[in-house]
Amino acid sequence: MGFNWPLMNNNITVEDKNSLIEFLKEDNILTQSKNVKEFEKEWSEWLGVKYCVFVNSGASANLLSIATIKHLFGTGEIIVPTLTWVSDIASLLHYGFKPVFVDINPKTLGMDDSQILQKISKDTKAVFLTHVLGFNALSKELLDELRERNIPLIEDVCESHGASFMDKKLGTYGLMSNFSFYYAHHMTSIEGGMICTNDEKVYRILRMLRSHGLVRESDSELIKDFYQESYPDLNPEFIFAYPAYNVRSTELNAVIARNQLKRLDDNNAKRVRNFQCLLNNLDSSKYRTDFATDGSVNYAFVLILRNPDDKLCNSVMEALRNAGVEFRRGTAGGGNQLRQPYLRGILPTEEHKNYPEVEHVHFYGFYIGNYPELEEREIIRLCDLLNKIGN
Repeated sequence: MGFNWPLMNNNITVEDKNSLIEFLKEDNILTQSKNVKEFEKEWSEWLGVKYCVFVNSGASANLLSIATIKHLFGTGEIIVPTLTWVSDIASLLHYGFKPVFVDINPKTLGMDDSQILQKISKDTKAVFLTHVLGFNALSKELLDELRERNIPLIEDVCESHGASFMDKKLGTYGLMSNFSFYYAHHMTSIEGGMICTNDEKVYRILRMLRSHGLVRESDSELIKDFYQESYPDLNPEFIFAYPAYNVRSTELNAVIARNQLKRLDDNNAKRVRNFQCLLNNLDSSKYRTDFATDGSVNYAFVLILRNPDDKLCNSVMEALRNAGVEFRRGTAGGGNQLRQPYLRGILPTEEHKNYPEVEHVHFYGFYIGNYPELEEREIIRLCDLLNKIGN
């Protein structure tokens, strides 16, 4: 008997749709307005940061974060993961930064701390760290060293809403952090993203970058006065401080997000329970089950073969397809980013082979949907199916 197991199930509920219908019945502004502001405030309170800027996607959050680093510190090198989403690395390339790659820690799928510290140079402008598929990628040693060297940290938390380290939520440690509210993530606004910071100057820059670089988008009268006095020949309504974008989101997305946020913590608790059930029932001789799960909140089940085995790998994929279980090979972002066409000509031809841990995940790693409605018996049944493969 098969499964009906998509990557994500019912992530937008009838309640979410009804909240949107009620909003549309009223005579409301549909573009960025009071609901966007309220969602930014509520997300700030939930996460534990001072400032948040709601944008139209997690990729836009990545882009604006890197733009801010350039405007504050200039260009140079930024240390990035080999296992991440394309927009993290693409944002560097758009702004002329050199990506410096780091292999992964197999227990967290995040960057290997020791390699980060080894690759810091006089040209390092930031470390752009991804918390992959709900795992924490931080360590005290890394945070202490970055603080000592005065190197900004950007946290990509697009896949790890609510995960924590040392009793603080991920996304509260860096100069900036990015979240995505794409449909398949822990919560959704259909499309949407958030940039979070405790730095007032960063916040002021982000607000302008979000909307064409317009000075009027700043909430600081001092900034507005400075630009108006410096450029008296310009209409105060049309002073563009930065060559920026329009990556605003809408009231519609914010209404859905605000409704989703109400049940995020409860849903996350169910995901944590589900993932632990999977790890407890998988055959650890065939699959990795020794992940560092302290503080993790996984919206997907991570399935990685313990050893390189092409025959077992093909059998796993065939069994999952036949059983109706949707999966993605390579886990986050399709595996090793250094194998992707967009990096050809930027890196040496065989550079991807220098990162053995991510290479293993690229060929022998998968993720499967983990959503709150899953029942324990279904997870155990999936484990039974996987454990029998190759016997």
